[in-house]
Amino acid sequence: MKRKTVFLDVDGTLIDYEARCPDSAREAVNKARQAGHKVYICTGCSKAEILKRNLPRLDGMIGGNGCYVEDDGEVILHQSLSREQTRSIADWCRERNLGFYLESNAGIFCNDRFLEQGEEVMIRYALGKGADQSAAADVSTQFLAQMIHVPYEEMDRDDVNKISFVLSDYQDHLDSARAFPDLEANTWGGKGEHALFGDLGPAGITKKSAIQALLRHLQADQADTIAFGDAKIDLSMFELCGFSVAMGNGGPEIKEAADYVTADVNDDGLYKAFEHLGLFEPADL
Repeated sequence: MKRKTVFLDVDGTLIDYEARCPDSAREAVNKARQAGHKVYICTGCSKAEILKRNLPRLDGMIGGNGCYVEDDGEVILHQSLSREQTRSIADWCRERNLGFYLESNAGIFCNDRFLEQGEEVMIRYALGKGADQSAAADVSTQFLAQMIHVPYEEMDRDDVNKISFVLSDYQDHLDSARAFPDLEANTWGGKGEHALFGDLGPAGITKKSAIQALLRHLQADQADTIAFGDAKIDLSMFELCGFSVAMGNGGPEIKEAADYVTADVNDDGLYKAFEHLGLFEPADL
């Protein structure tokens, strides 16, 4: 078969919502790469977060929902917020008393309020993804352990891929889009008005645009791409890629947009889809 270029969302796709990579998912990635196919992650996480995850060996990554593109250790694209934009967002969050954190390849930097708000909201996130109370508490603890607390005066960085902030209600997201029309405004952690976080990143940057940049670099055919995801943020991948797969644990919107729906991430969903698509067969190089 022709060599395929595979793009995997991370949370809820390659790993579960407790940040564990199933052995079957690890095996699937390894077997596909050994067969000659290319496998990349395409995630909202920044590289600093990914380096803390126990993931299988990959061909590269797209991070920050498209802000950062890397192939075999070579940086293909990195578009970060300016120092002025970062400061403006930090000021806006501070005025609204919202906890927030800066997502940078150098680390994840949070303000005082996020230390106060983060534990509860991450427990709610994990519970919403099906974890029990004990597992949700573990997820929250692990997430907060990544954070580097910095004084407000040190928030004007120029290496920030995007900024996530706790939503006191959905209006915060709507207001952020109006306050920063020159930036990309998204939500995550729940659907629509049930979202837990808002985020702001460079305008025009999506998972779709990042995949396009990587395909140009690889001189690879768009028709031979496969996207895997579980959430609304993955829809732009599905629009571009030749074939799309939704995880069984995904929401109805992503499943409706997919060409194929596989099993849950913790029910060998990735392995079953790779096998179904013939990704363990040797690729024509």
